[in-house]
Amino acid sequence: MQGNLNVQTENIFPVIKKFLYSDHEIFLRELISNAVDASQKLKALSSRGEFKGELGDLTIEVKIEKGKLIISDHGIGMTSDEIDKYINQIAFSGANDFLDKYKDVQENLIGHFGLGFYSAFMVADKVEIDTKSYTDAPAMHWSCDGSPQFEMKEGKRTQRGTDITLHIADDCKEFLEEHRILELLKKYCRFMPVPIRFGEESQWEDSQTEFDEVDDGKGGKTKRPKRVEKKVPRIINDTEPAWRKKPADLSDDDYRKFYHELYPMNFEDPLFQIHLNVDYPFNLTGILYFPKVRKTIDPNRNKIQLYCNQVFVTDQVEGVVPDYLMLLHGVLDSPDIPLNVSRSYLQSDSNVKKISTHISKKVADKLEELSKAKVEKKEGETDVADRTQLEEKWDDIKIFVQYGMLTDEKFCERAMKFYLLKGTDGTYYTLDSYRDKIKALQTDKDETVCYLYASDAELEHAYIEKAKAKGYDVLLMDSPLESHFINLLEQKIEKTRFVRVDSDTVEKLIPHDDTIPEKLSKEEQDKLRPIIEGEVDKKKFTVQLESLESDDAPMQVTQSEFMRRYREMAQTSGGGMGFYGEMPESYNLVVNINHPLIGRILGESDADKQRELVQQVADLALLEGGLLKGEALSRFLKRSVAMI
Repeated sequence: MQGNLNVQTENIFPVIKKFLYSDHEIFLRELISNAVDASQKLKALSSRGEFKGELGDLTIEVKIEKGKLIISDHGIGMTSDEIDKYINQIAFSGANDFLDKYKDVQENLIGHFGLGFYSAFMVADKVEIDTKSYTDAPAMHWSCDGSPQFEMKEGKRTQRGTDITLHIADDCKEFLEEHRILELLKKYCRFMPVPIRFGEESQWEDSQTEFDEVDDGKGGKTKRPKRVEKKVPRIINDTEPAWRKKPADLSDDDYRKFYHELYPMNFEDPLFQIHLNVDYPFNLTGILYFPKVRKTIDPNRNKIQLYCNQVFVTDQVEGVVPDYLMLLHGVLDSPDIPLNVSRSYLQSDSNVKKISTHISKKVADKLEELSKAKVEKKEGETDVADRTQLEEKWDDIKIFVQYGMLTDEKFCERAMKFYLLKGTDGTYYTLDSYRDKIKALQTDKDETVCYLYASDAELEHAYIEKAKAKGYDVLLMDSPLESHFINLLEQKIEKTRFVRVDSDTVEKLIPHDDTIPEKLSKEEQDKLRPIIEGEVDKKKFTVQLESLESDDAPMQVTQSEFMRRYREMAQTSGGGMGFYGEMPESYNLVVNINHPLIGRILGESDADKQRELVQQVADLALLEGGLLKGEALSRFLKRSVAMI
């Protein structure tokens, strides 16, 4: 059996009113998009010679009048047949019909569904159309009160174009408030390609006829033109936004100016930008800005804005932009992404996936370009790579690069060439150049190159200095993703191990075959252990007796690289490592059995003096490790003052 689906028209308007778009405010975007299309069509016909008249002022006007919201354009207009075809038949897109007829027209039309006009019924209980075609056809008037019945007759409009009049419903009176309409126009329409006027705004200028008398600074008086307020039409949109222009036509100042136009409440300049311009195999334009990343990040501020032919769609760009670039700012514009976009669409559409891949590639291209910038050279000199630009920005963009390398294999391959490691002295190195620098001295007995690092240069200062005293170099690795990233580097770079400087005693950070003789016998060590353990928190500290150089510290606090790293990874990952994340922090208290003070503790016969000596030495180790707090810190300070 075959047949046609029967759509009950009397039920269509309640569905439109409630479900056509999730936000009723979208109606204004849709109606103005139709007005823009009408203007763009007329320009296209004029360029082809099919419209011989003057284009005139194509500015679209939005007005509020006595319970009505009116959108007026001076575009192509409609005949009675076109109203019957595009309005009376729901979901017949005039834009698609026009594009089918004029496939060579380059003007970008917005509407592709034929439902946008009916969004007006989400907020209005009556809608009227007054229109006159660019042809000699008579003007037409159409009206509908939200029922399947409509009225159409000859109208009184004398100028080419269309007025859409919405009689706003009682439950939608907010759309009769000037500030609300202005808010929506700035949100959805501020970069549309045809000027949009809404009301007036004040402009202050010098009067030509009125003057104020002011001091001339020399004891006399002089006349100065009076500042007068002048009302001018308020144009709410920039019809030629920066992303629509060629990069060659834009200066750095132009890019910065546009950034602050996008985000007027952000007073910091971006680090740099990437201008996107693709027309095959998909269409994409836009500008992405790398901002300075703060420790307190608000992901809901200054988000990337998604446009379709200069019409704002959303700032929820998950899927369009790779996850690791979600903290970027800027705009993307693609007609290949529909206006009524959904998250499920973004996750499944092939064009969206291609766009995401392209954005990742362009970011890698830009960073590689910065890493290969050339210094100015004198005659006869060869080019030398100068990473100054990249180094100046590296601390701010490092977290983007790390996240990208962790989540995108292709980006990771590219980034391995330009990723920079930073030493605690502020010097930057590529991965290859740093390995060459430390390989000779920091290769352990298993031929593994050991990269020493600190997470906090101040807190771990004592450990850094001990490592440097041995001739070792120490990196600063302080981003929230560092533990995950270190694991990645250990997988990518053969025979490599990363070790934080406080994870062991300096002698064991990079193990070699040599050993240091023990000055205490096994029996003496067995006697010493309970003496030390009796004065420390056994839940937090594990006492380790080790044979170190006699001039090393008597006690040191270390933390297992493996346990600390995996605990940090568990805390910054979404799950799957709960075991490590739930484990309490634990430390090792390393006792140097070759130090004279330790021998003195063991030989002290007075139990109170012995206990006090252990506390003093242990507190000093905890202070050096940044762990001396509360009562222990107060006790240490009082003891220090007493000694002074």
